Amino acid sequence: MIFDRRTTLSLTGAVLAGMIGRAGAADTDTFDDDDETADFPALEFVTEPDVDVDALAEQIRGNVAVSLALLAQLREDGPGENLFFSPYSVSVALAMTYAGARGETADEMGDAMEYVLEDETLHAAFGALEAEFEQRNEDGADVDRPVPADDGNGNGDEGEREGEEEDGPAFQLASANAIWGDENYPFDDGYVDLLETYYGAGERLVDFEGDPEGAREEINEWVETQTNDRIEDLLPAGSVDEATRLVLTNAVYFLAAWEHEFNPDATEPTPFTSLDGTETDVETMHQTRELRYADVDGHQFVELPYANGQTSMVVLLPAEGEFESFEASLTVDRLATMLEAADVLEVELAFPRFGIESQFSLVEPLAELGMERAFDERSDFGGMEGDDEEVFIDDVVHQSFVEVDEEGTEAAAATAVVMEDEAAEPVERVEMSVDRPFLFYIRDRPTETPLFWGRVVDGETLQE
Repeated sequence: MIFDRRTTLSLTGAVLAGMIGRAGAADTDTFDDDDETADFPALEFVTEPDVDVDALAEQIRGNVAVSLALLAQLREDGPGENLFFSPYSVSVALAMTYAGARGETADEMGDAMEYVLEDETLHAAFGALEAEFEQRNEDGADVDRPVPADDGNGNGDEGEREGEEEDGPAFQLASANAIWGDENYPFDDGYVDLLETYYGAGERLVDFEGDPEGAREEINEWVETQTNDRIEDLLPAGSVDEATRLVLTNAVYFLAAWEHEFNPDATEPTPFTSLDGTETDVETMHQTRELRYADVDGHQFVELPYANGQTSMVVLLPAEGEFESFEASLTVDRLATMLEAADVLEVELAFPRFGIESQFSLVEPLAELGMERAFDERSDFGGMEGDDEEVFIDDVVHQSFVEVDEEGTEAAAATAVVMEDEAAEPVERVEMSVDRPFLFYIRDRPTETPLFWGRVVDGETLQE
């Protein structure tokens, strides 16, 4: 089914990964030509505390690398299936968990998530990013919704909308965090204060030991509220029990209109070739417009900006027959090379309208990345525990949802970590028909933060 355009997208997460920082403006996406390998742009950190620019740039690289590593792990269970997830949601939740890790547990988590910044500097940077996104959301409230773009064939209207009512702001991005602790468990006050200070995650006391089902329902209700009821039953029945001591949650809401909307009149069914070679007609949008575009060894790249001017969708279309080899070899440097090669050209774009829902347990993917002790009795979360109590991560649950249509993008995800004790002028026109497997990610341009990642390889289920 095609998701209802009015569907509110959001993202909720708990426990996963690295990403912080503040970068220069979006139009400073440049690279140092003297470098042997392409790198992400130099960053200007403008929030407190003062963080070394070089260290912050390495942290941003680590964030992107982790998102690619998770993508590689998640696709192994369904190499022929579409998938979608939010590395940002995972990052914030896991950073909150990392704040309580000690010893080898902290070392493994830091290495797996490629943390460069340390101690409170890391969490202050996460807090700065959360504040930055909140400002992005406030700024987006003043962004006007665009009109449908001309598709290059006379189908479009650059004037006022006729007979259409505004259907909400053109851009929304908000994030919220919460920690759910058992009312009888002695959590360290310093740990709770740190999460409140940098993540705004006030402690909510629940009775896991006496009423785990009631606690589960309360957490799910919070998630539903933060996601406008679009993420339901994040924690399934039985996911928390009498041994549960802590659940960490992060919620992010994302809704963005394109800077130049596609004209619905130009949308038509066209063949899409899936990874297994089968061909399916899918509703495909068309637009001819000046966009940032690159062709590197036959692999095409296009960037579709959203109306607020600070976020975009990047679409990576590997050369025909080379999707799997391209995906397997995609690295931070290779991605940066395509960013560097991009120029503003007039792109005749054909792009499928699509929706994807995904659901994962992230325990095995994280363990494969080297985060093992956090999931068993060897764990050391001494920074969050009081007295001689011990906890470990029992599960990391992630759900996600994306819809892409003529007006823009809605994206949602939810993650919960359950912890238990015991255990320029165009120079040419190019064509880009996204009619075969492709990758895409939604990024915050000023900070180079990957908010969402996805892969589309199966046309038959693309628009169910």
